[in-house]
Amino acid sequence: MTAPAQRQIALLVSVAGAVIVALDGTILLMAQPGMQRDLGASVAQIQWTSTGYLVAVAALLVIAGRLGDRYGHPRLLFAGVLGFGAASAGIALAPTVGWVIVLRAVQGGFAAFLQPATLALLRLAYSADRLSKPIAIRTSAIAVAAGSGPLLGGVLVAHLGWRAVFWVNVPLAFVIAVLALAVRTPAPQPGNAPRLNLTSAGLLAVALAILVHALADVTARGWTAAPTLLGFLAVIGVATVLVWHERRTTHPIVPPAVARSVPVTASMTILLVTTAGLFGALFRATFYLQDVLRLDPLASGLRVLPLTVLMVLGSPAAVAALRRYGARRTAIAGTVLVVVGIAGLSRLGPASTWMTMAAAFAAIGAGFATVMVTATGTVVGDAPPGYAGVVSGLKQTAMNIGPTLGIAVAASATSTAAPTMNSTLLTLAALPALGLLPASRLPRRPAHQKGDHTTTSRPAQAPAPQAAPARHPNSRATAQAHPVMHQTDLQ
Repeated sequence: MTAPAQRQIALLVSVAGAVIVALDGTILLMAQPGMQRDLGASVAQIQWTSTGYLVAVAALLVIAGRLGDRYGHPRLLFAGVLGFGAASAGIALAPTVGWVIVLRAVQGGFAAFLQPATLALLRLAYSADRLSKPIAIRTSAIAVAAGSGPLLGGVLVAHLGWRAVFWVNVPLAFVIAVLALAVRTPAPQPGNAPRLNLTSAGLLAVALAILVHALADVTARGWTAAPTLLGFLAVIGVATVLVWHERRTTHPIVPPAVARSVPVTASMTILLVTTAGLFGALFRATFYLQDVLRLDPLASGLRVLPLTVLMVLGSPAAVAALRRYGARRTAIAGTVLVVVGIAGLSRLGPASTWMTMAAAFAAIGAGFATVMVTATGTVVGDAPPGYAGVVSGLKQTAMNIGPTLGIAVAASATSTAAPTMNSTLLTLAALPALGLLPASRLPRRPAHQKGDHTTTSRPAQAPAPQAAPARHPNSRATAQAHPVMHQTDLQ
């Protein structure tokens, strides 16, 4: 098979793998009410069908990326997508909500194996100067999948019941697994493949799991509740031990070449704060549209539609801007658009026109697409040879924690009596504004952008090991936002 054909297969598998996860997350929101009634579940149990998934994904993303670097990303993707499909089938057959919660956590674990591989495949198949276009295609496809999930879920639940939304994953997962077998990428060199440090992996998994669980509980407990504060203190403690261990081990889970890369760390920071602002704003806006303006879910979805449309259209535009103006100016422009869009929403009230609201959502969508394409391309393109998987895992982790943080901020500041969205959304606009500083640290024009004449990328081989010097999820507002918040791959 020719090199161009191999690149196309790798792109197809990458897009399909990302889409199945994005679709699963948004389609779930239509299944939860029926699931609660059918299984006689409590509100807390239904919340755990999302929280358990979220915690599992957060804990395992970086570890999965590291394993992909060692054993090959096509293998991890193959195993991840098959496991994801099998867990989906198990949920569709689950007799009790307890089984659903357990299998959702299992599904999240396999999703963690799947997601870093989808990005790492692109890094292995495309040279760094050609990455922006496939990343833009991937971003647009994810936006379409996430936007169409509620509609598809509504149709399936209405005609076939809530279990149908999980059966959808099974044939999709099988097709993606078959396609993954056709992907050919440079194999890791056994002698140089980075080893997985089990101590670091365990500490990182525990720290991320506690952090995501603590943030997810903020909506119900608040920021100052004892369990929340204890959770944050535990994260600080485990993270301190992890940093101490990483500095002394021969095989750190986050290699020094990655930890010291300014473009990589800056891009991940931008993604963290921008996704926090975006998802927090969506949570608050949905709350406002349904509980203040009294719009039904369909009418609310139509108000937000410009965001999805501009994400799809903005991705290819971001590629052109990135090539012409470089990563720094493009990321700053995208971040400013997100801030302006969220701030624009804060000025809206009951008398505001549909066009005014559409313009604000459009600005957010265009800005987020620009940030996504720029930061993702920088993270993956600047990944040191042999570390595409761990870098992809770190990127996905940032985009997993960001939505959880944003929704926690939005939920804790939300007041149903507020006639406008101003105070909460101005706070949320400040989150992506924090991304302007790391955006200014990105290269003006990446060194790898030498034109489009490179046709193949060199095999990414690992170097020799280095010594390390408020509301519940069945309410209307949360039902719109909570399933999306575990979309680590709206990315």
